[in-house]
Amino acid sequence: MINVNPTRMELTRLKKRLATAERGHKLLKDKRDEMVRRFMNLIRENQELRKALDEKLEKAISKFSITQAILGTEQVYEALLCPAREAAITISQQTIMNVDVPKISFDVSEEKNDLPYGFAFTTGELDESVLDMANLLPDLIKLAEIEKTCNILADEIEKTRRRVNALEHIMIPEMQETIKFISMKLEDNERSNITRLMKVKDLIAEENNA
Repeated sequence: MINVNPTRMELTRLKKRLATAERGHKLLKDKRDEMVRRFMNLIRENQELRKALDEKLEKAISKFSITQAILGTEQVYEALLCPAREAAITISQQTIMNVDVPKISFDVSEEKNDLPYGFAFTTGELDESVLDMANLLPDLIKLAEIEKTCNILADEIEKTRRRVNALEHIMIPEMQETIKFISMKLEDNERSNITRLMKVKDLIAEENNA
């Protein structure tokens, strides 16, 4: 219970605070539920994208390993010294339920060839591996965006959950208990005043009859 003076002014003030807390509690619960819904959708999207990427990366790495076994590590590294293409990454923000999350976009330079080496001393597996990895870049960036968004949303959901619990189990019950206490105290005072008034009235009546 909150330590306050049991007055009508305090009772009115507490009732207003309680109404505000109850509205805030409902809004926070709605926000938490919607964030959880979007979070679960992102988790599913993340799992599907990661599964598809794992399969594609495994194939690309397998082709790269074959090339490395045929040509040797030094020759493969020499062939890949120059990047196949350049990409400019831009990180901005978007909001989900008033929570700032990253938005990652990129522009791929078309000035360079997809394969930055000559074909005389390389293999077809290396060509395929390089092209596969280049084609995976958009999905890898998308995966990074989703996973960072999931992390931020998870933290925000936990903060909102704690606020909801604090309102639901501590603040609102304390205010309700205090309002009940003040109301009972005021009722007791009112009954005492009525009793005193009745006694005074009886005394006055006795004096008049004497």
